[in-house]
Amino acid sequence: MADVTVTVLDNGPLLVRGPCQVADHEGNTLSDGDAVVALCRCGESNTKPMCDGSHNQGFDGTLNPPS
Repeated sequence: MADVTVTVLDNGPLLVRGPCQVADHEGNTLSDGDAVVALCRCGESNTKPMCDGSHNQGFDGTLNPPS
């Protein structure tokens, strides 16, 4: 089985690296492949759930992990 890695970018999207499939609530495939998929965290993307760079307009997604 191939590895899948999810990286949370400060003030940016979730990057999913490795073979994955992204499906909507009805099970329709939105993305399927072995490349990098960027998933929106800010809610401003016009291509949700994919990131379109809208977070550059002031999104504060700084990571604050529990201590």
